[in-house]
Amino acid sequence: MTMPADLETDAARLRETMAKALAEDGVLADSAWRAAVETVPRHQFVPGFYLPADERDAHGLTVWEPVTAELDYGRWLGAAYSDTTLITQFDGDEPDWKQPAVRHGGAPTSSSTLPSLVVRMWADADIQEGHTVLEIGTGTGYSTALACERLGSADVTSIEVDPHRLEQAASALYGCGYTPTLAVADGLYGYWPEAPFDRIVAACSFRTVPPSLLAQTRPDGKILLTLSGWLYGYARVLLTVAKDGTAEGHLLGGTVSFMSARTHAAPAFGNPAHWAAELPEAARAARHGPERITAATEEAFHLRFLAQCAVPDAQMTTVGEVVHLVDVVTGSAATLTPAEDWWEVREGGPVPLWERIERVLSAYDEAGRPGPQTFTLHVYDGGQHLRHPNLPGLPLPRPDGP
Repeated sequence: MTMPADLETDAARLRETMAKALAEDGVLADSAWRAAVETVPRHQFVPGFYLPADERDAHGLTVWEPVTAELDYGRWLGAAYSDTTLITQFDGDEPDWKQPAVRHGGAPTSSSTLPSLVVRMWADADIQEGHTVLEIGTGTGYSTALACERLGSADVTSIEVDPHRLEQAASALYGCGYTPTLAVADGLYGYWPEAPFDRIVAACSFRTVPPSLLAQTRPDGKILLTLSGWLYGYARVLLTVAKDGTAEGHLLGGTVSFMSARTHAAPAFGNPAHWAAELPEAARAARHGPERITAATEEAFHLRFLAQCAVPDAQMTTVGEVVHLVDVVTGSAATLTPAEDWWEVREGGPVPLWERIERVLSAYDEAGRPGPQTFTLHVYDGGQHLRHPNLPGLPLPRPDGP
């Protein structure tokens, strides 16, 4: 398909509309970031992507519909300039955008993050002119382009673990006139050749703060990243690095999630029924039900992260009405089964998974249900702890752990 002659005119109009909407929502308070959003042609970075269909398939899986200019020009361009995350890859497999196919289910492994979150991340990192920046997770290159437009390409380094993704992003970036330093690298180890940096911003999530990132940040520099884990609890933190190499910072508010760094992704745990079969028959009444951490609320989003700190190696899945917790590291498991008006808990293995989560939930309630911004993450040699004045410290997994 030959692109319409008025593509650039349509795109410029849609960019202006998107920037205006983001400004009205309070996302673009900085005029320099607004100018970047109005300038960077997002459509150049997303020649193809997937959007979810309105209904699931017969097996309950999400139906992902491919969107390209050839398939539907209006839908493609409109989505490119909407405040939406556009999925560009599933399960590490690069689509054939010349002959894209509908997908049923799958785990997204690359995307163009919604513009409001991209700008929010850059703004929250307190980036100023003259700062050198490392971006972890180039993805499509759109967020990299915004940073280049704002700071100049010479001060921007962006790394991506997927070589094909980086090749596509580099083509789009160079085609638009941006020339940042790009490299195929694992974000877990940062990028020593261009260190030290004034700011490090991660567009993926980590189980813990990688020590290499602290070592590659200048004293008084800042690291903005999202912490997550195998329970898929998320928290963003802005760390300030001290001269002695330690760091600390408050958690940030909001409900933001990013795909896990591939080296920190959850391992497979097999059939939950096999784990449940090994549990003792004796059950007890749960002091807290699983909805405390699974409900679609901002508090549950926060609580899932706190629960995750208590059982960092646990994973959770629901089969029918039964909630399963599985810990592949210690060999522990638990099930929660609904009764009349309570939940029955069965636990086994060296770690009482749900009991540990209940302790955190009870302490959280007794402390007055404090929000994320009241917690401080401390990172030091050999440990990382989340602390609150009215709660016991919650350790994150060891940085050198699985």
